Amino acid sequence: MKRRIEADLEAWKDKRNRLPLLLYGARQVGKTHLVREFGRTHYDNVAYVNLETNQLAASYFEGNISPQDILTNLEAETGERIVPGRTLIILDEVQSSPRALTSLKYFAEQAGGYHVVAAGSLLGVAVNREQFSFPVGNVESVTLHPLDFEEYLWAAEEDDLSSRIRQGYAEDKPLPEALHARALSLYREYLVVGGMPRAVVESVDSGSLLEVPDIQRGILNDYSADMAKYATESESVKIRAAFDSIPAQLAKDNHKFQYKVAQRGGTAAVFGAAVEWLGFAGVAMKCNRLSTALMPLAAYMDLTGFKLYMGDTGLLTMKSGLPMSVVLAKEEVNVGFLGALTENYVAQALTAAGHPLYYWASDGRAEVDFVLQLEENIVPVEVKAGQHTRSRSLSVYMDEYRPEYAIRLSTKNFGLDNRIKSVPLYAAYCIR
Repeated sequence: MKRRIEADLEAWKDKRNRLPLLLYGARQVGKTHLVREFGRTHYDNVAYVNLETNQLAASYFEGNISPQDILTNLEAETGERIVPGRTLIILDEVQSSPRALTSLKYFAEQAGGYHVVAAGSLLGVAVNREQFSFPVGNVESVTLHPLDFEEYLWAAEEDDLSSRIRQGYAEDKPLPEALHARALSLYREYLVVGGMPRAVVESVDSGSLLEVPDIQRGILNDYSADMAKYATESESVKIRAAFDSIPAQLAKDNHKFQYKVAQRGGTAAVFGAAVEWLGFAGVAMKCNRLSTALMPLAAYMDLTGFKLYMGDTGLLTMKSGLPMSVVLAKEEVNVGFLGALTENYVAQALTAAGHPLYYWASDGRAEVDFVLQLEENIVPVEVKAGQHTRSRSLSVYMDEYRPEYAIRLSTKNFGLDNRIKSVPLYAAYCIR
């Protein structure tokens, strides 16, 4: 399965002053498969240990964590001779061992010739715990997200269609109607399947979507287990309540996260840490409100309002109970949650492309779904689930800020009219 992040791994391997690599990502986004396959194809051999399931390997980090002692123990445990520059060392589920995370500092300082990757499903949660000594300045970090729509096209052997979509985006030139229809059909399938590798493999290999919900249900169960395992009992209750409320939060006319939807009488003091946990775990995406859409966007973030999206749109489709037939329908249907699902899909695409998520709201008069800082431009992004694209909010924003251009995502083909760049929803991954 081709992943865009492979280019980042290759660039890391070739660096002269290479640091140990931390690979972030939610559970079951494909981290283990990715790094093991990368090791198989780019190194002579791989020394792999899972620190969550292999207690003996984890115990090696409880005493002396000098690189030489660790390397000796890892060779004995894996049966692999570890050679600088020729062996990839993989420390999987590193969040299970605080000392293993700390050891990366000493690999950077004392054993720079060794290639070390540490991966973890709850790594973002772990490094924000007080008991972890994070090796600041001694590691490089990358994040693996669920497959975006372009990676889904690659998995479906639709590479040519992916390239044609990128060309259409660059030139604002409509695709031939047959290609446009084909891309929309695959996009709707993606809304059901999402980007979790197991679900994608099942869909592509079988040509059927029937087993996909069972796979997604299993992934959500794993998330719940993590919430119980890596949080206190009282914290895990709040985390699950916040996570379970996401479909209801997005179903509201105003998608702003409301603590009272998660629990009657809920407040920021009660649920603030739970929301942050979901973000650190990679299972939810936080989109912060802007009080003013000026550069730099981070300086104008309004901390009193945010939206919370699910980390994978396929999981949202399954968790919400929205029927597949409604999502896959070619004709526009009047189901309000389709708009929320579409917005979640765009949030996922923008996150995978490295964009911080912001939206703009103006005193109840108008609201623009996303605002991006693209090089020297601040670009409003409006999301529509179908072809009906008239919007007062975008007009209000354009009149107030006079951006160089705006992006409108919908089921319409590519085009450019009156400074509004029309982009089909399937091309959201092109906004980079």
